[in-house]
Amino acid sequence: MRRRLLTTMIAVLIAVGCLLGIPLSVVAWWWVADNAHQDLDNRLKVIADQLIRQEGADGRIPTDAVNRQSFELLMPPNGRLTITYPDLEGTDQQMVLGADIAGARLSESIGLGDAGTLTLSIPRDEVRDDQLTAAGVVLLVVVASVIGGSVVAAVTAGRIVDPLTDLADRAATLGRADFRTKWKMYGIAELDRVSRALADANTAQALRLEREREIAGDASHQLRSRLTAIQLRLEELTLHDDPAVVSEAEAALDQVERLATELDELVEASRADEPEPHFVDIGDMLTTLVDDFRHAFAAQGRDLTFSIDGAPQALTSQSGRLREAVSVLVDNALQHGRGTCRIEVSTLQAGDLARITVADEGAGVADEISAHIFRRGFSAGARPGAGRSGVGLSLARALIEADGGRLELTVRRPPTFAIVVPARYASGYGEDPEEHEDPGPGDDSDSDVRRDRVPHR
Repeated sequence: MRRRLLTTMIAVLIAVGCLLGIPLSVVAWWWVADNAHQDLDNRLKVIADQLIRQEGADGRIPTDAVNRQSFELLMPPNGRLTITYPDLEGTDQQMVLGADIAGARLSESIGLGDAGTLTLSIPRDEVRDDQLTAAGVVLLVVVASVIGGSVVAAVTAGRIVDPLTDLADRAATLGRADFRTKWKMYGIAELDRVSRALADANTAQALRLEREREIAGDASHQLRSRLTAIQLRLEELTLHDDPAVVSEAEAALDQVERLATELDELVEASRADEPEPHFVDIGDMLTTLVDDFRHAFAAQGRDLTFSIDGAPQALTSQSGRLREAVSVLVDNALQHGRGTCRIEVSTLQAGDLARITVADEGAGVADEISAHIFRRGFSAGARPGAGRSGVGLSLARALIEADGGRLELTVRRPPTFAIVVPARYASGYGEDPEEHEDPGPGDDSDSDVRRDRVPHR
């Protein structure tokens, strides 16, 4: 921006200098020439007045009346005076006074009637030198103006750009949770308004983040207490005599432990910086998720199917994000859909992207609400006592976008949701797990880990 401001202001100065300097140079050139003609004309008038006073009775000027010394005093330096007069016989005679002019000359003439004519000349080179001097002075003034204006432009650009750069740097720190409260004032009304607005936003975000962390801490504490109580009850059930009860209790304990682990990850993520991205096996993650929901679908007389093409691995910073997003979609299909719910996984762009689609055979999404289903707090089935908060799809999209992916409603009727996330493709599902482990710090395959965002459609 600094360079752009300097370039613009200097270009304006040069343009103004040309628009003023060229006409002023032409005017100065003409003015010097006009002054030279005016000076010759004034000198000729004085000389003519002297000669007219010496006219004889016949209107002629006697030859012996011309005083060379007196006329030479009236002539300009290096000037030449030519007096043309008729003698007694009527023949024109010439009297030349002054220096000889070899080259071009600038002349002025005046007539004396029957007494003759006077011509006063000076070398044109002298006038040309004066003209060049005048034009040079104008050019020097223009150049000095451009240089002075450039200095002012540089100072002005620095006074504008430096505060903007500082404001941009300080605004960038807000995204890194750096809530230092010192915001400068720059003496420029508009920039000071921006600085004050950012300072207010800084304070508001700091307070909001502090409240959110407090709420997250309180919620995690309450949830851990409840999970501990549930775990104790389930452990008691594992001592039951009925093997079916024991099996269900152990499965429930696995779910509680998984929920506690994901809760710890979420709380840690809310208090720490974003962890390094890593790859998770989509097949393993969805296999566990399908097992968790299969009984709920069977209780409604419905099926939950799962198919995967190969062994894609999704790039994520937190392994629970993708699972939670898919869980929201499957739960919506369970609550609002009908028929078989199908989860299909495929790859795009030669394995650089993975697509997870969740579809059922329900009535779908009405046209009038399709644009609002991802809005936080919106719920198509919201009614008193229904227990639907309207944050599921909004949360799912936020989780997917946090890892650079996209969540969209691709088909309204029957409803089909698609998740597209950065991934890599490992051919041969079910191969040696070591081949699918995340590369270590010294592995050359680190270059394959990319955090590119999925483009918006």
